[in-house]
Amino acid sequence: MSTLRSTMVESLAQRGITDPRVLDAFRKVPRELFVPEFLREQAYSDRPLPIGAGQTISQPYIVALSVQALGLQATDRVLEVGTGSGYGAAILSQLAAPVYTIERQQLLLEIAQRNLLRAGMDRVRLFLGDGSLGLPEGAPFDAIVVAACAPNIPTSLLSQLRPGGRLIIPVGTEEHQHLSRVTRKDHVEFVEEQLCDVLFVPLVGKQAWSE
Repeated sequence: MSTLRSTMVESLAQRGITDPRVLDAFRKVPRELFVPEFLREQAYSDRPLPIGAGQTISQPYIVALSVQALGLQATDRVLEVGTGSGYGAAILSQLAAPVYTIERQQLLLEIAQRNLLRAGMDRVRLFLGDGSLGLPEGAPFDAIVVAACAPNIPTSLLSQLRPGGRLIIPVGTEEHQHLSRVTRKDHVEFVEEQLCDVLFVPLVGKQAWSE
């Protein structure tokens, strides 16, 4: 698997992931521990894979693009919305601390916790709840990354960014989505940039899609 992981990292570099810290994080995290056992041979293919409960582990390139766009520093306070199987949180934990992750499905949160512990990554703080509302008890954050698509950018997430903080979030409909980076310039000004077209599962919550 380590050879396949190295090949994946080389592919990410060829596609424009140039931050050496991000590439190193992908070298360190064994993606095969975050996919179902019957899919482990496909762990390093550059595509999303099902993880149960109607959810997926995101395509490695999109994870890398999102993380690189955050421009993380080692002491940044980070929130991930949509824990899934824990892979994104594992990557983030190699780049910043503390890392908080919130998941609305108890089953997935338990799977993610087991996966992270099995990978030797015990610094991530896991929470069960509505990710569209963020995590007020951990705010303000230097960076927030959302692993599901919202119809609009939740105001709760914007309000939990500190000035200078960055939010990465897919926005759109089930058919047409783009990955946005929102930077909080000060207490009232936000600047949004569209990074690329994407396709994510819906973000379910009070400030996103209903069940």
